Amino acid sequence: MEITREVADQYDELPLWSAPFGQLILDRVPLRRGQTILDIGAGTGFLTVELAQRSAARVIAVDPWADAMDVLRRKVEYLGLEDVELVVSDAASLDLPDESVDVVVSNLGINNFANASVVLTECHRVLRPGGHLLISTNLVGHMQEFYDVLREHVDQQALDEHLAHRATIDGTLELLTAAGFEATVDHTAFTWRFADGTALLNHYFIRLGFLDGWLEVADDLTAVEQELNRRGELTLTIPAACFDAIRR
Repeated sequence: MEITREVADQYDELPLWSAPFGQLILDRVPLRRGQTILDIGAGTGFLTVELAQRSAARVIAVDPWADAMDVLRRKVEYLGLEDVELVVSDAASLDLPDESVDVVVSNLGINNFANASVVLTECHRVLRPGGHLLISTNLVGHMQEFYDVLREHVDQQALDEHLAHRATIDGTLELLTAAGFEATVDHTAFTWRFADGTALLNHYFIRLGFLDGWLEVADDLTAVEQELNRRGELTLTIPAACFDAIRR
């Protein structure tokens, strides 16, 4: 789906997907007055707004998607949040001094970074010694029930390549260690339920976030949809992880 201004205006449906991941961060993030929190890949500000209200801290939201940041700006103004700064920028090059941030958060960002190692190095640079980087992500194996059916109808190699960019626990820990962090991880899972395959494929966020990728490996999903519909109610498992990395 093309990312237009209209997408940004409707993007608050995203918390249906991102809230369980964001909750992993909110359960673990240090909340202290006077600190500076950096939210990278902030989007329309689901996590930024919560952190600004819960922590009474300065929050800097960074995202290259200007339309989404306009939506966040309207939220900040409506809620009267005075110590929130919005920066339209790629997190691979942060316009912040060394050791100037207490906490960095990224909800579902790592799968979308063009160069995750560069972003993590930047996070290490701007964090004060002992500062925390908290990253939530879905993992390889998400929606396995759907992909098991999809695999029956597509080229195996193409599907494996499509899935390869998804985060793994070991791979993410290696990236964090290489960037100079000492990291731990908690992981869990939640489910998404649909009446059938048609309901899944017609869902707005599925069309926004996943459908184009599926169509790259399957020119036509009709057979997949029919098989899912034959099976009836569909439950998809979403493995989730939160990495808490401390700057050395």
